[in-house]
Amino acid sequence: MQFAKRLQPLKFNVFADMDRAKALARAAGQNAIDLSLGSSDLPAAAHITDAIANSLSDPSTHGYLLFNGTRSFREAAASWYEQKFGISVDPETEVLPLIGSQEGTAHMPLAVLNPGDFALLLDPGYPSHAGGVYLAGGQIYPMPILAENQFLPVFEDIPMPVLAQSKMMVLSYPHNPTTAIAPLAFFEKAVNFCRQHELVLVHDFPYVDLVFDDSVGAVDGARPPSDIQEFRKLMAPSIFQADRDKSVAIEFFTLSKSYNMGGFRVGYAIGNPELITALRQVKAAVDFNQYRGILNGASAALTGPQDSVTTSVETFRKRRDTFVNALRAIGWEVPVPPATMYVWAKLPAPWASDSVKFCTQLVQSTGVAASPGAGFGKSGEGYVRFALVESPEILEAAVRKIAEFLN
Repeated sequence: MQFAKRLQPLKFNVFADMDRAKALARAAGQNAIDLSLGSSDLPAAAHITDAIANSLSDPSTHGYLLFNGTRSFREAAASWYEQKFGISVDPETEVLPLIGSQEGTAHMPLAVLNPGDFALLLDPGYPSHAGGVYLAGGQIYPMPILAENQFLPVFEDIPMPVLAQSKMMVLSYPHNPTTAIAPLAFFEKAVNFCRQHELVLVHDFPYVDLVFDDSVGAVDGARPPSDIQEFRKLMAPSIFQADRDKSVAIEFFTLSKSYNMGGFRVGYAIGNPELITALRQVKAAVDFNQYRGILNGASAALTGPQDSVTTSVETFRKRRDTFVNALRAIGWEVPVPPATMYVWAKLPAPWASDSVKFCTQLVQSTGVAASPGAGFGKSGEGYVRFALVESPEILEAAVRKIAEFLN
């Protein structure tokens, strides 16, 4: 069979490749500790799953769900956003339900790019950001994000001929995989840059809540306020705190991280009404919405008690501290992540230019699976990403295995 050329750049997928390596390790008898995938092991709160369970016995939830039937969820999303960031949102024209934020980032290029147009992407960055551009026939200009620049792109380094052919820029902070946070001043600069060059600004925002209250210094060295929720808003600003009139931007949220609903596949977009309409047109050609009961659960998550969010953040903070301290105890110096559920570690000298080989040999020898930095982009080479999706005890056991491997 002959397949479309657009599949060629999709052949290398960091998660699929590591999944095969994990399968081989299990087949060889290794007891796997999987730190390669950022899928939370924590449960969704009871009031969320109760709302979904109660929907099952309601026959009216069993049919196709079109846009107008999502009104109550869109209102919940708009209300959540207004309460969190103090910016008004029209649930009719500025909110679109999604099957996870990845659907939004993968489909947005189809609404914005013509074949040959450039998209400006973070390097390293999340793989689906590039995948959507390839499917749209676009070109990618990788914006390197380096430790010496606090993992923020330098817009001045983008060549003018590339900018002349560019239609969109994709940002994502708190950032996967580097764990970096972008201050509001950076977003203001990004919005002005996109206005100047007539770019659509896409902000992928899955880790809005996964910010740690001891991350002093990420915003001008300021001390955290006593109110932790206020602190998290300060530390992880929305793009619309910089683009308050929604002139150029669209922002993608997911309930996978804050509410531990990864398997339910539910998220939403908030943004410029024209961009929402364009993405809705693409979505209408691809799918209906997910089961109404899932949206009922998502509405319960957004409007109900938020204690589980605070508990999840504290859980990941403790895991972060355990894992970082254990790595440092074996001589692997890694920075303390200010946000997300990951540790982004620079590889020791023998593997400094071959992260795929490190991760492959690590899982084959020890059963510990991680994600190679090269899978997130050229500038990710020399790093490895560990996902903090196991208990502190298992994370310590993983580090002991890593120590044996390094020795």
